[in-house]
Amino acid sequence: MNLFRKIATFMILLALLPGAVLAQKAPKGKDQLVTIATSHGEMKLLLYDDTPLHKENFLKLIREGYYDGTTFHRVIDGFMIQGGDPNTKDDDPRNDGMGNPGYTIPAEIKPKYKHVRGALAAARMGDQVNPKKESSGSQFYIVENHQGTPQLDEAYTIFGQVIDGLDVIDKIAEQAVDGRNRPLSDVKMTVKVEDVKKKKIARKYNYTYPQAN
Repeated sequence: MNLFRKIATFMILLALLPGAVLAQKAPKGKDQLVTIATSHGEMKLLLYDDTPLHKENFLKLIREGYYDGTTFHRVIDGFMIQGGDPNTKDDDPRNDGMGNPGYTIPAEIKPKYKHVRGALAAARMGDQVNPKKESSGSQFYIVENHQGTPQLDEAYTIFGQVIDGLDVIDKIAEQAVDGRNRPLSDVKMTVKVEDVKKKKIARKYNYTYPQAN
């Protein structure tokens, strides 16, 4: 009887093994790993495939060097940090926050994406002048609040997530600001992207890729 039970147990484990291996199997292919470098450190981000318009535009601007030399021009401790305005490259701080590449991006709001800490989302004009919730062509913000900002859920397009360097967001958010929440000392950025194997990203940053539906 003991032998029979051992054989039965072995057969059950053998039957379960392929499924277990499949569940733990690392995703195939490569992903675009974005690095935002500042004087306060680096942030690593991934962009979502199911917000393709925002992902493609963000990668295009990065590869053109559009963001290099721009600043995080609006930071609110306990809320978020905002950047991506080309006007921040000039010497006039009064026009910061009003620049763009001359176009907007149709909203790609996905209810499954929430404004958790480190969420990357597109800035936009208010509903009064922008009822379709179209996004700025370049300006973005990153959630700093450790509990998230759920009041913004389903109102702005979230198109990525910081997977490393969350402490850098905190450091930027803690900078002294003027009455417009502009840092008194410029927080400039350099942004680059590289193709990295998903398996390496998952291992190095302890990131779990969502299962395909």
